[in-house]
This record gives sequence, structure tokens and C-alpha cells, in this order.
Amino acid sequence: MENKKANQEETIKQFTIEGRNAVIEAFRAQKPIDRLYILDGCQDGPIMTIKREAKKQNTLVKYVTKERLDQLSPTGKHQGVIANIAAYEYAEVEDLLVRAKEKGEPPFLILLDTIEDPHNLGAIIRTANLAGAHGVIIPKNRAVGLTATVARTSAGALNYTPVAKVTNLTQTIEALKKKGMWFVCADMGGTSMYQLDLKGPIGLVIGNEGEGVSRLVKEACDMVASIPMKGDIDSLNASVAAGVLAFEIVHQRMQ
Repeated sequence: MENKKANQEETIKQFTIEGRNAVIEAFRAQKPIDRLYILDGCQDGPIMTIKREAKKQNTLVKYVTKERLDQLSPTGKHQGVIANIAAYEYAEVEDLLVRAKEKGEPPFLILLDTIEDPHNLGAIIRTANLAGAHGVIIPKNRAVGLTATVARTSAGALNYTPVAKVTNLTQTIEALKKKGMWFVCADMGGTSMYQLDLKGPIGLVIGNEGEGVSRLVKEACDMVASIPMKGDIDSLNASVAAGVLAFEIVHQRMQ
């Protein structure tokens, strides 16, 4: 148990950078910083430099109390700033389309609308790989990034399935539609997935664990698919729903 705890602590340290100089150097080295935590009200020189670097790289910044920073800090030496580093480098959306072209296949992408649970994200990336999707797209804000937990839960799939991070999911969908892609989102009020044509270049959109797909993202989609269910509860876990719909797309592509 002590070895396991030590390994977990080492993993946390590996993907967390603390201290002003260390965070500044991480930005200048172009490290993939997912999220930045800064002591609320702090305005000194190094912190202002960090804020400028964060703005250049469009990094999500959260202003928090000292107590919160102390909770997040593995060492207790945060100096008012902590950066979370992605476990893997992010791809560009164009990279996913190139991947499909190289395989001679119509693009198949999975887009996630503010998935917050790292276990769900890891499981969906694993499903994406097994279903032959050419990549996963996630938003920058209000969503989990490629944390160490996501990497572990994906069971190695992150080595093979690229993940792109975008500022605005709706705008990304609209841009991809101009390139010939169709989009289907998961929603209980939609048409049965068995009645929809899910072949061709397609993007599958899965919503937040609690609220589902947001209104603007749903309106940008061409189709809304529901999963027929016979049980007594009314919804599936986000990663399970992604798996069911992804393999219906696989099934239709094989016909």
C-alpha cells in the first residue's frame, strides 16, 4: 500500500508544476498546460508575467484562495501559483482529418461537450480507439483535460488516438460541416439510432454527465440520436452511451 501511495504521489508531482519561476519556464518551454491556479488578488511582477503567458497560450486560469492552493499543492511550496500539465500532447483538429485521409476512410470523430469526469474521458478515448475513430475533440473550458487519471483509464489508447482541444465546440462543428462532415449528438429525446443513417464522414457528440449536450451544440448538429432502453432508469453513463453509439456507427459502416 505504501508503494502504491508513493507512486500516486509521484504521478501527481509529475503533472503539477508549482512556484513562479517553474511555471514561467513551463510556459516558455511550450508545455501543454491545461489549467492554471493563481492566488486571488496577487498582482506582483512574476504573477503578472505568468498571466501574460497564460493569455498568449489561451490557458484556462482560475483564481483561488490560499487554502485551495494548499490543498492542490503536493509540496506546499506553490508561491501562489500551480499549473496542471497535460499527460499527453494535444493534436490539432486538422491532424485528425489527415489521419482519416491517410487511412483512406471517411472521418469519424468523437466530440465531448464538457465531460468533467476523468474516468469517463479515459474510457471514451479507449472506446474511440477500439471503434476506429480518428480522434477525439474536447473543449478547453469547463472540461477535464488529459490528466494522469485519464491516461491510466484509457489503458494505453492515448498512445494511438489523438485528442484535440478547441476553444469553441460549436464553431468547430460548423467549420467541420463546411468540410463535408455530418454530426449526430446523443439525447434521450432524439430519434432511435437504428432509424438514422450514420454512415459517411461523421462526428458523434456526447454531452456532459449531468446536463447532456448543451443547447447551442445540439442546434449545430444535423441529427439527434437516442438509445432505445428497456430498463427502469432513464439514462446511461456518458462513456457507456458513447460506446453504444460509436459501435452502431461501426455497424453501419460495415454494411
